[in-house]
Amino acid sequence: MPEPSEAVPGRGSPMPPRPHRRILGVRVDDVTYNDALDTCASVARLAGIGPGYSLPPCYAVTPNPEFVMLARRMPDFAEILDGASVSVPDGVGLMLAAHIQGMPLREQVRGTDLAYGLMEWAASSGARVFLLGAADGVADAAAAKLCHRWPRLAVAGTFAGDASPAGDPATRAAVVAAGRCDLLLVAYGAPRQERWIARNLHRLDVGLAIGVGGVLDFMAGRVRRAPEPIRRAGLDWLFRLAMQPSRFRRQATSIPAFVVLAAAEAIRMRLERRG
Repeated sequence: MPEPSEAVPGRGSPMPPRPHRRILGVRVDDVTYNDALDTCASVARLAGIGPGYSLPPCYAVTPNPEFVMLARRMPDFAEILDGASVSVPDGVGLMLAAHIQGMPLREQVRGTDLAYGLMEWAASSGARVFLLGAADGVADAAAAKLCHRWPRLAVAGTFAGDASPAGDPATRAAVVAAGRCDLLLVAYGAPRQERWIARNLHRLDVGLAIGVGGVLDFMAGRVRRAPEPIRRAGLDWLFRLAMQPSRFRRQATSIPAFVVLAAAEAIRMRLERRG
């Protein structure tokens, strides 16, 4: 049976624990897409700075095997992942790792799907959204396409900015100038986007922040997303690799190592259960 989450969601927010798995030390919540969407939407409304909010600003993370391997080398990144209000199983590799552990996760929840779902929810609920990061002009193009798709979507602001600590004053100022934002999408890539959130979220009137990597490129139409049949087959990572060969070196290093370590962990856990 899955153990209850001992992590502190949202860095201290009084949220109930949820079932999860530990995959090479990284917490991955056993959630479905609908679970994740409902939790994120609720937190976005309930969290914020000042009276009237029952939660402090919170954040969500979308681990995949690359996240896991980064977290093994970077203790601060591992701590940030552990402090998220929700940690969705984004990568198919996590699904396989949990399965061979003998404790399968219910559903792969792609971070891209979750981001689009949150945009649809924001358009229907009146929630305000800020798009931060990506290359110059990408966030603006994404906002235009999202508002065309959902005319009622309230995009409070966009800003490319700089993910480094030196850029924090400017990025914070851009978000603060937009006023209350229920959702903040941060597109600097892991681990920079999660580190940016950890450094800055507590100073912003934001309900929920989520690192979205290259999702703004999809939303802007700059990068083609894998067709639905490929996504259903769990091969969207391979399609993206074909579209962006520059990712190959990074994945060629991290994915084989993840497979070996996840298999070894699964064997260890099964032997411990037998003992």
